[in-house]
Amino acid sequence: MIERARKIAETYNDLAIGIFGSHSAKETGMAAKTFGLKTVVVVQRGRDKLYTKYNRHLFDEIVLLDSFKDLINKEVQETLIEMNTVFIPNRSFAVYVGYDAIEKELRVPVYGNRYLLRAEERDYERGQYYLLKKAGLRYPKEFESPEEIDRLVVVKVQQAKNPLERAFFYASSPEDYYRQAERLLKDRVINEEGLEKARIEEYVLGARFNANFHSYALKDVFGNFDFVGFSDRRQVNLQGFLNLPAKDQLKIDVPVKNEEIGHFGVTMRESKQEMVYEAGERFIDACMKEYPPGIIGMFGLQGAMAYSPENDSRLEFVIFDVSMRVPGDPAIGPTSPEMRNLSIKHGMRVEDPLDLTMMELKKAKETRRLEETVT
Repeated sequence: MIERARKIAETYNDLAIGIFGSHSAKETGMAAKTFGLKTVVVVQRGRDKLYTKYNRHLFDEIVLLDSFKDLINKEVQETLIEMNTVFIPNRSFAVYVGYDAIEKELRVPVYGNRYLLRAEERDYERGQYYLLKKAGLRYPKEFESPEEIDRLVVVKVQQAKNPLERAFFYASSPEDYYRQAERLLKDRVINEEGLEKARIEEYVLGARFNANFHSYALKDVFGNFDFVGFSDRRQVNLQGFLNLPAKDQLKIDVPVKNEEIGHFGVTMRESKQEMVYEAGERFIDACMKEYPPGIIGMFGLQGAMAYSPENDSRLEFVIFDVSMRVPGDPAIGPTSPEMRNLSIKHGMRVEDPLDLTMMELKKAKETRRLEETVT
C-alpha cells in the first residue's frame, strides 16, 4: 500500500489537507489555513456541527458520512483523491476506520507512517512497549497477573462504551485489584473482555510530562526532529477527586474514571531536558529500523520524571504511553516556549506544532517530493 499511495501522491497537481472530524481537527484546520493550504474535513452525521457550523471557515470542503467507517467506500476515496487529499492521522481516525482498513484498503495518501498507528496498542506484539524496549527506554514494570501485585499499580483497561478512552484504576494488592475490578464491572464502566486485555503496571511516583515531538521525512531540509513542548492532561472525573482534600475524597463512593477532557501546558528545568530529547531521538531511530520509513509527523512520549529505583538521587524519564500520531493537545502551541525557539530555527512564525506538518507538506509539494512524506 505504501508504493500505491506514493504513486497517487505523485499525480497530485495540488494539495488538500484531509482532516478527520474529531480529535485535533480544529488544530489541523487552523495550521493548514495559516499556510494557505486547502482543507477537506470528513465528518460523521450527527456529530458534525462543531466543524460544519461553528468552525466552517476552517474547511474548504466537507465530506459528510453516515459512519466514519464509510471513508473506505470506493466513491468516497475517489472523491478525496480527486481533491488531491493527504490525510493527517489522529486517534479517532485510527480507532473508527480501523487498522486493517487503513493498512489494506485506504488508497488515500496518509501523512506519516500508517503502519505505526497499530503500534500504539499495548497488547500488540510489536506495539509501543516493543518499540520502547528496542529504543532502550525505561517504561513501567508490568505484572502478568493480579496475584503478582506487590506495590501500587495502575490497571489500564479499555472503557466498555468508549473505544477512545481507558478506565484506569489503582490497586496495591491482589485483593484490592479484584475488589475494584468487580465494582467497575458491576457499574458497566468496563467489561470482562477489556479486563482480560488490561495492562497492570507499576505506578510511577513522579511529575508527569507529555513530551511532544515532530519527526521529519525531509530530514535533509528540516533535520531529524523538533521538540515542540510539554503538556499534561485533565481527566474526568479524576480531576474533581484531586481537587478535594483527602478526607473528603474518602466520602465519595463513585468509580474514578480517567477520561481525557482537556490539557494544560507545563515546563521542565533545562538541566533535565537533555534526557527527553535523547529519548525522542532513540525512539525515532527504533521506529526507523522496525517500521520503515519510520515515524513521520507529530508523536508524544507520555511519562513522568521520577527517581531511579537503583539510585534515589538520580532522576529518569519513565515513559508509560506513546502517541504515534497527532497528540491532539491544543495547549502545546499557546503554552510552549518552544514555539518561539522553532520560529527562530525555521525562519518563519511557528505558533502550533502542526505548523511544522504544514511546513513540511508545503515544501514537499513545491519540490516534488510529496511522495516521501506519505504512505
